[in-house]
Amino acid sequence: MPPLEYITLAGLVVLAVLLWVYSRMRSKDRIDEILAKHRGSASVCSRANLVEGMEMIPVALALKNDAIYYENTDIQASIELALIEEVEYDDETATGHTMPGKVLRIRAHNHVFEFALDLPTARQWEAAFPPRGIDRARAV
Repeated sequence: MPPLEYITLAGLVVLAVLLWVYSRMRSKDRIDEILAKHRGSASVCSRANLVEGMEMIPVALALKNDAIYYENTDIQASIELALIEEVEYDDETATGHTMPGKVLRIRAHNHVFEFALDLPTARQWEAAFPPRGIDRARAV
C-alpha cells in the first residue's frame, strides 16, 4: 500500500474513535435532558444503570404516581406500579455480582428489573419507594 492509503486508513480509524467518544459524552447530556423533563412530576428521579446480564445501560429513572419510567436515547419504557409484586434493595445483582452502590430490584409479572444506583441516590429511592415483599404487594 502506498503511504497515502496508510494515512487515509489511519484517518478513518481516528474519525471512528472520535465519533464514538462524542456519542458517549453526548449520551450523558441526553439523560440530563430526560431527567429535567421528569423532575417536575416525579417523586424522585435520578441517573441509574439498567442491569441486563453483564451489561450496564445508563438510563434516567423516575418514580411517578402511576409508574416507574426508565429512559435513554434508545429505551423509553415503564413499569406500572400496580403490576409490581416485589421491591428490594441489595448490594449485589440477581446473578451474584457485587455492586459498589445498591441495586434496586423490581419483580413484575415474573420478570426482574435491576437498576444500579449510587448510595445517596439509593437512599432517596428507598425513602420514596420502600422495599416490599410479594405478600405486602398483594395487600396494597
